[in-house]
Amino acid sequence: MKRRTFLKSSAAAASGSLVAGSLMAGCLETIVEATIDEKQAAQKEEWVPTTCWIGKQDCGILARRVGGRVVKLEGHPANPVNHGTLCPKGIAQIMAMYDTNRVKAPLIRTNEKGVPGEFRRASWEEALTLVAGKVKETRARDPHAVIWQKGRSKAKAFYDDAFAGATGATKLHHGAYCSDAGYRACEYTVGLHGVLHPDFRHCRYLLSWGWNITNAGGNKLCYLTWPRQLVDARERGLKVVAIDPRLRGAGRFADEWLPIKPGTDLALAMALCHQLVKQGTIDQDYLKSFTNAPYLVKDDGTFLRMAGSEMVWDAATGAAVVRAEARDPVLSGEFTVDGQPVRPAFEVFTKHIATYTPEWAETVCGIPAATIAHVAKELGENAMIGNKMLVEGLSLPYRPVAIMAYHMTQQELGFQAVRAMLTVMMLLGAVEAVGGQRVDFSWKPNDNYDKLDQATVKDGPYNIYLKESKFFPINSNNSGIVAKAMLDPAKYGVKSIPEVCILHMTNPLIAYPSRKDIMEAYSKLKFVVAIDPWLSETADYFADVVLPAATMEKYEGPISATDQYVDAVTLRVPPMAPLYESRGDIDIYLDLCEKIGVLLGPDGYLALLNKSLKLKEPYLLPLDKKPEVRAIFDAWAKSQGIEEGVAFFERNGVKVKGPVPASKFYGIAQNPPFDGRIQRLYGESLLRIQQEMKAKGADEIYWRDYTPLPTWRPLTLDASPADYDLYLVSFKLIEFKQSRSAFIPILNELAPDQCLEINPKAASSRGIEDGDEVWVESHNAITGETRKLKVVASYRESIRPDTVGMAHHYGMWVHPRAKGMGASPNELFFTGEGYVTNTADQSFHVKVRVYKA
Repeated sequence: MKRRTFLKSSAAAASGSLVAGSLMAGCLETIVEATIDEKQAAQKEEWVPTTCWIGKQDCGILARRVGGRVVKLEGHPANPVNHGTLCPKGIAQIMAMYDTNRVKAPLIRTNEKGVPGEFRRASWEEALTLVAGKVKETRARDPHAVIWQKGRSKAKAFYDDAFAGATGATKLHHGAYCSDAGYRACEYTVGLHGVLHPDFRHCRYLLSWGWNITNAGGNKLCYLTWPRQLVDARERGLKVVAIDPRLRGAGRFADEWLPIKPGTDLALAMALCHQLVKQGTIDQDYLKSFTNAPYLVKDDGTFLRMAGSEMVWDAATGAAVVRAEARDPVLSGEFTVDGQPVRPAFEVFTKHIATYTPEWAETVCGIPAATIAHVAKELGENAMIGNKMLVEGLSLPYRPVAIMAYHMTQQELGFQAVRAMLTVMMLLGAVEAVGGQRVDFSWKPNDNYDKLDQATVKDGPYNIYLKESKFFPINSNNSGIVAKAMLDPAKYGVKSIPEVCILHMTNPLIAYPSRKDIMEAYSKLKFVVAIDPWLSETADYFADVVLPAATMEKYEGPISATDQYVDAVTLRVPPMAPLYESRGDIDIYLDLCEKIGVLLGPDGYLALLNKSLKLKEPYLLPLDKKPEVRAIFDAWAKSQGIEEGVAFFERNGVKVKGPVPASKFYGIAQNPPFDGRIQRLYGESLLRIQQEMKAKGADEIYWRDYTPLPTWRPLTLDASPADYDLYLVSFKLIEFKQSRSAFIPILNELAPDQCLEINPKAASSRGIEDGDEVWVESHNAITGETRKLKVVASYRESIRPDTVGMAHHYGMWVHPRAKGMGASPNELFFTGEGYVTNTADQSFHVKVRVYKA
């Protein structure tokens, strides 16, 4: 068969697959014999640049299109994040696009909710009119009664900012299930929005802390970029220490494996701090100049101030002075100022960590004390304290040690664990140094640095996710907590519970713990609309209306295409027309806003788009008429100085601006360094928040982790009965990570079934053979509730004997190819008190017992 014949056949096969099924459409489609002209048109072959839709990092794609139909996807070589490569998800999303089980037209429920749905096909006009009417009527009574819940937001300006802003809907996020405990910790401590990753180009020593090295994403990026940078760094001599209960994909890419007990990362980080101070490998100049380590602390835990300015002890004058006047601030010692004893925050810190020895940590983490001491020694040696490197003419501190951590932050002590990890890096002077600790891709101070520091605890009533409450004053917006509040509003001081929910590409029944609570909460919603290419399990049980969104065949963005070293931007442009009767998400929101009556005018959706997209004259969107989506992106591109407008991206796919200059990349390179922001080794405001929570009558379980220094305490889950003797952790499979893709055939073949990873020693002691069906039963140490599910055991020597693991991505039942793949561990996890962080971030740890089915 000739190549062109094959392509034509592939196109025909793909096109033919559109009529193979019609999900809940109630009709058959007719294949019409093509005319001569149509057959000639079908021979046209072209390449269309776009971006990956199904994955996390929006890799560049070249779509091969024949006769108007995409027949193959390849990586875009000019895109910095993937350099012409694609992961299995990226290649396989063509199967998602042509999936015959997509929702083909708007659907309206015809049966009661809380059971598998029955739907009838509707027109867009009917469906949008129904949705808009419900939203309009509800927001007129109570704007807080409308919630907008996202899973993935691939165009924040259009969805999170403009739509939620124009409608007044309360936004519910997904980050509390992802890595937001780490985000909050970094925002509060160093003022940057992200979690932890290294400056791979110059790093020499990396703690891979819960990062699945070769089979995972990581901070902000995904499967292709970080592993590529890791491999390059390994070739330059990077040493990697993997810290994880499971060895996972580290393999030969890790030099050592520290199989830590789940949930004890805070204890290990504090032991490393103890050892660094003990061995004297700390960057005193860094601590004095860029952190609040020299601030004088009174006996009540607050800073000594003069006219609102924090004071330090100046060795040059032998007196307490405001920091700006100190010539030589000290880090240690005890002093008296105006009759009251004071100590530098670093002195308080050293006393605090005195008992956090490697020997103590061994009893908590299960890692030998000698290993902890050895890692601390290597950290100190590799930090090269005092060294500098010349980068683009700038002489900058060179501290080539760092941590990579992301999803592992979602644990009970996650917020303070990441603060402790940052403290390790601050002691070494590595934050934002060459080769050192990164949080974001360039120096971009985040507003939460001040907002979280100034957080206050208010009296109720509180909003539905308990913002500024005595329960979670620093708050990552957790849908499980929303469910708890909906089910018991009096307990949480909530006056108004939502009535209308708009689900944007999210599936809470599968993706979020705890399913039981979320199902009960959703039963209280009066109206639910799902915007999604597929009928999700949540929509199956609770949606009144389903609006079919396109997959990759739409405009969406703008999207960053940086790999941290090269600055670039891209857009998702449709490689073909939307299939069936689906529409692009932005088209849906434009139409919906128009019908609700919030599209036009100075406070409408378009006005908010002008602001969120930073459009400039003469490209501002008129506020009196609805634009085409392409025209909006054309205005954005031209506002960015791209004369060709959106056509540039339709032709080239990506705008590469060039290398990120060191003056923009490193916080230490700013003038003044870090823009004058002081890093919070000591969290005084956390102590203030704790005191305010106590004053408002909050129980200890809520305020106990608002401590100025990271403080270890026994984990809630360890109070479960002794027969619940295993820790269950969940993990992400790169085949499915941050996508709903278990039903895509090629990915399904790579990871076809759920299993329980269990160490052979733990299994044999329970009489469990490899491949046996077992019960996994979890226990809530607060309420005593138990839950259980059945799964197949799979032997793994690469997991701690006291730990079992299950992948996150299973448990779906609506899509025919997803049935029978096994249960989701989210059926076993609990939410609420004891199983979320002090910032309302979900923990994915629980104690279980495992026995033969």
